Amino acid sequence: MNTNNAFKVDFYINYAGRCEEAFKFYEEYLEAKITNMMFHDPVPPNFPKEWPRPVLHSVLEIGGNVLRGSDIAQAEPMRSAYLTLITNTPERADEIYEVLSKDGEVYMKIEKDTFFANRFAMFRDKFGTAWMLINEKE
Repeated sequence: MNTNNAFKVDFYINYAGRCEEAFKFYEEYLEAKITNMMFHDPVPPNFPKEWPRPVLHSVLEIGGNVLRGSDIAQAEPMRSAYLTLITNTPERADEIYEVLSKDGEVYMKIEKDTFFANRFAMFRDKFGTAWMLINEKE
């Protein structure tokens, strides 16, 4: 394999006017860091008037990975894809589940001691981001 052309994969999510709120929430609860956030100036005419400061482009470093995002007028909640959080302890998985699943849509409540994980859950948070949460068995 030719490693001279190595690449990495980042994740990009479009939000419906809530990108700044979502990234600040993730920064607070997921030990993440916003490293860039730029706003539309002026706001595009096709954007809803109730979006006073939509995000043009943002970058969040989380768990050694990068999540990028922006606000777009036609954004819909994530479908058929999940951001996967792998925690180092079952207790941390429980904490994250309580925070991220609140006011969201739970597909699978947090399960304890499955055949492959100490904790496992699937849900969409209040911002439309789909998450899979795992604390793996060793």
